[in-house]
Amino acid sequence: MKIVFTLVAKDYDGLQNALPAALEAVAASGSPIDETDILGDGAIDILFEHDDPTIVRAKAEDYLEREPVDLCVQLADHRKKRLLIADMDSTIVGCECLDELADFAGMRKEVAAITERAMRGELEFEDALRERVAMIAGLPLEDLQRCFDERVRLNAGARTLAATMAADGARCVLISGGFDFFTSRVAQAAGFHAHWGNKLIDDGEALTGRVAEPILGRDAKLSTLRAEAAGFGAAMADTLAVGDGANDVDMILAAGLGVAYRAKPVLAGQADAQVNHTDLTSLLYFQGYGADRFVTG
Repeated sequence: MKIVFTLVAKDYDGLQNALPAALEAVAASGSPIDETDILGDGAIDILFEHDDPTIVRAKAEDYLEREPVDLCVQLADHRKKRLLIADMDSTIVGCECLDELADFAGMRKEVAAITERAMRGELEFEDALRERVAMIAGLPLEDLQRCFDERVRLNAGARTLAATMAADGARCVLISGGFDFFTSRVAQAAGFHAHWGNKLIDDGEALTGRVAEPILGRDAKLSTLRAEAAGFGAAMADTLAVGDGANDVDMILAAGLGVAYRAKPVLAGQADAQVNHTDLTSLLYFQGYGADRFVTG
């Protein structure tokens, strides 16, 4: 089978430092290299034949353990994806929006502690969400917009990721166990076609401390991936999912390519690839896009 091993570093020097170890990993897997393709200053494809990409990935992770690089080893077939499903908090944006809201309510420490445990998979997501939302009851509605304006920022490469895939005909969907107040704004800012999130209930002036049911969590993320793929006419092999926490695990496992972005261990060990050192444009390199095809949005 044709295998493609994509190596991504922050810059040219980082790539050059790591490349010898990457080549050694391929050689150790018993495969001669067919060709290489430079994708950008910090990214390269290494192509070869092998029966099992998981064996090569294990070798690559071992040989490159000390290098500040990200990698993806996959089949060359279905490499370019037609559907992107992305988690929002701590993936497309650099914060947990509920924790930031809690800061405005004077409850950040208490809420963030629950968030951390939920993301590690130690708590049931739905119960943890209800508990945290109850802790910010009475927060004035104007603080939601203030929170977005002052605290919510796109992670590096987010806009380029969505814009480049969209320009190539892919559908980009933002999904969050957080709130549609934020997903709507982040989707617009990053260039996603659609968004899904939970709804905070208010009385017209302030939050009531309740969230609309049913809560969008782990199961709903997987269901949304499947429904979006079916609606867009994309095979699961042609889907890409990215996230960082426990409630992203099922959609990451089901996607054609599941990527863990600076993720908790409960997710990182189950993903097809991880992004820990570079930015979200690595997801474009993993699909074979060269830097000259990036759309900045």
